[in-house]
Amino acid sequence: MPWEVVREQDFIAARPSYEDARVVVVGAPLDATGSFRPGTRGGPAAIRAMSYCLEEYSLDLDRDLRTVPFHDLGDVALPPGDVEEGLRRIEAVVTRILDDGKTPVIFGGEHLVTLPAVRAVARRCPSLAVVQLDAHADLRADYLGVALSHATVMRRVGDFLGRGNLYQFGIRSADGEEMEVARESGAFHTHRVLPGLESAIAALKDRPVYVTLDVDVVDPAFAPGVGTPEPAGVSPQEILEAVRLLGNLQIAGWDVVEVNPAYDPAGITALLAAKIVREALLTMSRHRGV
Repeated sequence: MPWEVVREQDFIAARPSYEDARVVVVGAPLDATGSFRPGTRGGPAAIRAMSYCLEEYSLDLDRDLRTVPFHDLGDVALPPGDVEEGLRRIEAVVTRILDDGKTPVIFGGEHLVTLPAVRAVARRCPSLAVVQLDAHADLRADYLGVALSHATVMRRVGDFLGRGNLYQFGIRSADGEEMEVARESGAFHTHRVLPGLESAIAALKDRPVYVTLDVDVVDPAFAPGVGTPEPAGVSPQEILEAVRLLGNLQIAGWDVVEVNPAYDPAGITALLAAKIVREALLTMSRHRGV
């Protein structure tokens, strides 16, 4: 790997061989620009730990994760206090995964980790679309004068890809400036996820798609352990149905971000994130005939 990775506990059912894997899980424990509650650096470890509460078998998909050729690489080693260097390292590791012909699945960390991952994927997929499931628009030009922030990440993605290639679902928090930008995007859907997503599938089905899922899209009654909770979110059932629907697209990359174990004493947020990952891996592999 181009940068050191730290390995502790693997995600459930991960295979030991990187060479044989078609999908590679990697943690990106960045926790530098959170605007409310720090602690997302513990997200990757928490997701892995709570994955062992789950069965490998999915009742809804009638598939077993032990049949899926995926590998858990561990976490990218990030230098404390240097956001830009951290982003470079994440991008370099994701680039290597792609160069090796594998699909990356990234555990955050704060939402800013999406930016380097999208940059890496977009270099190989010029027609890339990004699907964001999130409570927050994340479309600010800057946050307190800082251009690289978890509150600006989708603005930066739109600047890089073109805003017409950004599809946003479940948004229930934004300011006036963000709403002006949102109207220029490919799709901007508030509150619910499934209705807008179902209508957008036709536009997405023939394109490579990168999915970024901020767990705060789920109501904090079900997912309290996030960096910036926002009331009146979707149910776990709705988000899992959305994940299964998205898994049938041409997935070029996926991330699950903003799990904050410091505010998740019972582990229910990390457990939901782990189930999201399991369903995503199973649906992606089914679509590819694995």
